[in-house]
Amino acid sequence: MQRIQESELIINPRGAIYHLDIRPEELAPTVITVGDPGRVQEVSKHFDRIESKASHREFISHTGYVGNKRITVLSSGIGPDNIDIVMNELDALVNIDFESRTIKPNLTSLQILRIGTSGSLQADIDVDSHVASTHGLGIDNLLNFYRFTHNDQEQQLIHAFVTQTQFQQTISQPYISSAGTNLLKHFVTGFFQGITVTCPGFYGPQGRILRLGLSSPELVNRLTQFSFGQHRISNFEMETSAIYGLGKLLGHQCLSVNAIVANRVAKRFSKDPKAAVEKLIVKTLAEIERM
Repeated sequence: MQRIQESELIINPRGAIYHLDIRPEELAPTVITVGDPGRVQEVSKHFDRIESKASHREFISHTGYVGNKRITVLSSGIGPDNIDIVMNELDALVNIDFESRTIKPNLTSLQILRIGTSGSLQADIDVDSHVASTHGLGIDNLLNFYRFTHNDQEQQLIHAFVTQTQFQQTISQPYISSAGTNLLKHFVTGFFQGITVTCPGFYGPQGRILRLGLSSPELVNRLTQFSFGQHRISNFEMETSAIYGLGKLLGHQCLSVNAIVANRVAKRFSKDPKAAVEKLIVKTLAEIERM
């Protein structure tokens, strides 16, 4: 087995992977990712006990237990570039032997759930509601740096998306990947489901106009109007497609659940986004414990 060089897999002096500062034994088989470092403690306060904590840059992690379920909650920071770090380093923690720097012969599949905030693109998905993403559709370009192929249905979805939205492929080559079915089936009651579009930014890429004009000013309306069979675009944010795409390539079960804090159709923003997120955290932890 080929050895992975020190410049490619960086391990710090305490034997932890570089960015996340987590050692293999400190990672649980179920991982919750949150964008905001301050949200880590909002999740772990519900743990029955915490066994380890780590902090490096924007990557804060707490590992502990809810009942008999061992869980790591980890902050990713914002955007697909940070998700590239998080997903590759989570995978390395379970699937690369740090002593020999070789890929393990028997691979481990993690359960990775994102708890985030998002903007709704449908009038009926109001603020303070919760969405479980059936697919992550990326206009962020991250997966285009990896060997990634679509199945027939995914190719049809991408073709319909580009055609209906008149998406400028000079901006990005869209890609799509689905949620882990073993996780998604637990998040039906109390959740809207739909395609989540992942953008590489918060302002222009999500159609917000402050002082700068947009190259695709009708994109938000076209995302709202998109349909393909039973599929529609429910919301957009900045991480889901990267988690789903890398999760698929690496063999992990992934799911993104979001509290809707803005409705871009009705132009409304939640009056208490913290409460909407807290409800989502409680619901998600309860489902994880029941799995």
